[in-house]
Amino acid sequence: MRRERVVVLALDGVYPFELGIPSRILGAADGRYEVLTCSVDGRPVRTNADFGVTVEHGPEVLATAGTVVIAPVAPAHLADEVSDDVLAALALIRPGARIVSICTGAFVLAEAGLLDGRRATTHWQVADRFRRMFPRVDLDPDVLFVDDHPFLTSAGAASGVDICLHLVRKDHGSRLANSVARRCVVPPFRDGGQAQYIEQPVPEQGAASTAATRAWALERLGEPLTLADLSGHARMSQRTFARRFHDEVGLSPGRWLIQQRVVRARHLLESSDLTVDQIAGRVGFATGASLRQHLNAAIGVSPQAYRRTFQTAR
Repeated sequence: MRRERVVVLALDGVYPFELGIPSRILGAADGRYEVLTCSVDGRPVRTNADFGVTVEHGPEVLATAGTVVIAPVAPAHLADEVSDDVLAALALIRPGARIVSICTGAFVLAEAGLLDGRRATTHWQVADRFRRMFPRVDLDPDVLFVDDHPFLTSAGAASGVDICLHLVRKDHGSRLANSVARRCVVPPFRDGGQAQYIEQPVPEQGAASTAATRAWALERLGEPLTLADLSGHARMSQRTFARRFHDEVGLSPGRWLIQQRVVRARHLLESSDLTVDQIAGRVGFATGASLRQHLNAAIGVSPQAYRRTFQTAR
């Protein structure tokens, strides 16, 4: 069994919750990852809360990592220029290692020039500041995470969970990622392209929710579901349903259906020997060509390439 070393870099002002996410999520992946935490000098780190944390390692362990995670700091601790000790620590990361940032961790990577010319994201509340400071970075503040290999950037707090589950899914498939999610009692999948800021994730008291219709649709992905079908099940007008759906999910019903069909297709590519055309039919794409188009748009590879990659990892 391949066991990858993941090293989390903690800086002064770190958010304690986000600092613990890689260890909690990746540590639940049946021993596939060894997660270590370090600081730039091996000394305790001040958090943005009323306590500090003691780490067991100095920056030298960064040279041994297959994946490095930059934990976020409170905006008040963000500097206009990255310090020499942080630059020295980043220089220890070996070529080819994946580098992941959570929330404001993207500022550290951008300050070091590592994201120039790349697509990235960070927390929507600091997006304007990020754009002013790093005009060479293609910032998308509307998504949960961006995978621009070998750099992966994510938005705030819970999106750190999403990107760690994405790593498990990418390395070992959706079955293990779903198992990790169950153990940690978190949603098993939120697509990176989902909106960061959702207007009304919880319906107002007395307002009808689209949750039951979403659950109903997930049981019928193989059928040609239309907006009329969805709104009819929810007993709303199409216009009201579409508006309320977007308020709760951050996506249009059509885009959400495509997203869910791609998720189901990826699972079948990983876990079955069905042909591409058979999988397309089961998940609601009209043809294998349609599945190829949507999978390529979502993750940049063909179904055959995705299946080969997963089988090689397995």
